[in-house]
Amino acid sequence: MEKQTEISKMEISAAPRLLMERKVHVQISRRQVIKTKLRKSCSCTTKRLKNLLMDFFPVLRWLPKYRCREYIWGDVMSGVVIGIILVPQAIAYSLLAGLKPIYSLYTSFFANIIYFLMGTSRHVSVGIFSLLSLMVGQVVDRELLLAGFDPNDDADTTINSYKWNGNNSNITAFNLTLGGLNSECGKDCYAIGIATALTFLAGVYQVLMGVFHLGFVSVYLSESVLDGFATGASLTILTAQVKYLIGIKIPRSQGYGILITIWINIFQNISQANPCDAITSAVCIAVLVAAKELGDRYKKKLKIPLPTELVVIVVATLVSHYGQLHEVYASSVSGAIPTGFIPPQLPNFQLMQRVAVDAVPLAIVGFAFTISLSEMFAKKYAYTVRANQEMFAIGFCNIIPSFFHCFATSAALAKTLVKSSTGCQTQVSSVISALVVLLVLLFLAPLFYSLQKCVLACIIIVSLRGALRKFKDVPQRFHVNKVDTLVWCVTVVSSALISTEMGLLVGVLFSMLCIIVRTQRPRTALLGQIHGTAFYEDDWEYESLSPVPNTKIFRFEAPLYYANKDFFLKSLYRMTGLDPTLEAARRKKNDKKQKEHLKEENKGTTAKGLDQADTVSHLVPKEVDFETIILDCSSVTFLDTAGLITLKEVVKDYKELKITVLLACCNPSVIDSLKRGCYFAEDHKKMHQLLFYSIHDAVQFARARRFSACGSAV
Repeated sequence: MEKQTEISKMEISAAPRLLMERKVHVQISRRQVIKTKLRKSCSCTTKRLKNLLMDFFPVLRWLPKYRCREYIWGDVMSGVVIGIILVPQAIAYSLLAGLKPIYSLYTSFFANIIYFLMGTSRHVSVGIFSLLSLMVGQVVDRELLLAGFDPNDDADTTINSYKWNGNNSNITAFNLTLGGLNSECGKDCYAIGIATALTFLAGVYQVLMGVFHLGFVSVYLSESVLDGFATGASLTILTAQVKYLIGIKIPRSQGYGILITIWINIFQNISQANPCDAITSAVCIAVLVAAKELGDRYKKKLKIPLPTELVVIVVATLVSHYGQLHEVYASSVSGAIPTGFIPPQLPNFQLMQRVAVDAVPLAIVGFAFTISLSEMFAKKYAYTVRANQEMFAIGFCNIIPSFFHCFATSAALAKTLVKSSTGCQTQVSSVISALVVLLVLLFLAPLFYSLQKCVLACIIIVSLRGALRKFKDVPQRFHVNKVDTLVWCVTVVSSALISTEMGLLVGVLFSMLCIIVRTQRPRTALLGQIHGTAFYEDDWEYESLSPVPNTKIFRFEAPLYYANKDFFLKSLYRMTGLDPTLEAARRKKNDKKQKEHLKEENKGTTAKGLDQADTVSHLVPKEVDFETIILDCSSVTFLDTAGLITLKEVVKDYKELKITVLLACCNPSVIDSLKRGCYFAEDHKKMHQLLFYSIHDAVQFARARRFSACGSAV
């Protein structure tokens, strides 16, 4: 026994206790900090103005350094390819937005020019995005109904007060108090008025996010939420295009559950299907899917992707024109697409009051996709982007084009992937793409008059392949992380069955709820010592760990705050096998019974020997096999007031049972919280007896104190 004691003392002396002293930080007054920042920001020098201008227009920094011989071929090639893809997609996505195709072409043109001037990403392709087009279209349809218009595409409408040829006589006037416009205006005029007001506000919100550095909002849009939102919205987009595929006329649905409503209307009107549209859709989808599959299979051999959409549109337009499909088979066509530009016009500020709330999710989704794509490709190609400037860029890609009859834009993954794969080096490729769109706007737009809407619907549906393929990844996703998969599924279902905006909100809230639940019921463990080392690990997970005599080491893998303090206590009591409150109450009860028993004996009442022995053994308190509890706080990131009170109560309750509670591996912020809460007494004298910088240090301290107690007892 003496030899063992000597060995233990040698071990303790061989591992002296670690003592660390905190640095004293000089506190700078907030007033001084504010004065310094204001002085710096308000200073006006030539150099500062130059830097501000170059920061706001990054093109001024990189364009003078442009390596023409090295970059020009890749930029021209990718720009032409993206421009060719943009034209059919712009015309097609006008169906989603409920607007005329000319407005989609305007949007593609202006967005590329503005991002060229203000963007910091070299590869991102900014333009029309299917999800934003859908969100714009839902707001436009709702406002058209409220204003008394028929939102159906085939309703008799005119080009409205935005005149190209001056022959528009069939103009529908609407209640000025509803729309707030100052002149007579038809359905299309009112629709683009709503879209531009919505787009302007979304851009303003995005710029304000940049001014106030609110980019952290995108943190709450996790990858699972964004993927689920895109997939759920894709189901809604696909459903909305089915009526064009088979050529039936059904009312545009509004409100919650539009996916179910649309399918009910489709099955109720399936007998009215247009055979010409159905056959055309089947052929176009077969060609597009086959071309996409071949392109994916041989993409390494193909230097540029096949312009399948453009080929399909050209061929389908020629067939429709010379076959007179509209006149003979009543097939729905795109109609007249005028050339040139409409004079710019201020977005209507009275309409903004009606769509102010709708612009919020539009702004958040737009900048979230843009920033995530910018950072993803910047990391891939080893350069940096400025997230705050990206918010400014996408904000002004919405604000400025809204004066030119455009609607909301953002970065799009599919076009960005094509852009990078075709040799894009800089945003010069965006200018080339804008020139291709400009060529269509000035000269080629009228040629698409006979293009069937079912062909545009086919292009939209085939473009959703990537999002819809996410369903195949669900088993793998579930294997990697079950919680993220659940978030994805909830977001998909809510986006598809409720609405796109509500789906995004539900996804974010559910994701945050999952985080809260995971911190409310975190993982807990009792630790054992790795033999022959100063390291300790989970006794449940690892083999051959040595228990520490007379000591329990408890790990809580979460911050300790008001929501999980009860779980902390239950876990601690369960894993140590001792609830101090119940044990103290039991001991008091036993003491009381023992006193009563002694009184009865003193009065001369006797019992049989066996019964007396049973009673005495029953009254003896149960022995506790440990004297120290060490709380491993390495995973406790913060303490709130409730958590601090809980720790104090734990120390107090176990102290009544003569069990000491020690803390180990606390980070500085937790230590500061303990000090402010007087955990170590007011003068912090007990700090060196209650707080340790490693578990092994705490174990050695407990062992030394136990041996010193044994020595004094002897």
